[in-house]
Amino acid sequence: MKIAEIHELSTNDLKDRLDAEVATYSQKKINHSITPLDNPAQITQSRRMIARMKTELRKRELNNESK
Repeated sequence: MKIAEIHELSTNDLKDRLDAEVATYSQKKINHSITPLDNPAQITQSRRMIARMKTELRKRELNNESK
């Protein structure tokens, strides 16, 4: 998912996607500790995607408070 796609999502959809991404990230971490992943950079990508989503949610939260 690209940043432009994150901006287009509604707040509820973004929260749902964030929850799903956090669950996927946790599962990847557990799987990697047991059996190394083929591409361990996926963990980093997931963590950064979670940060992007949280940043967008916070930005929307601050915009609503200022109005």
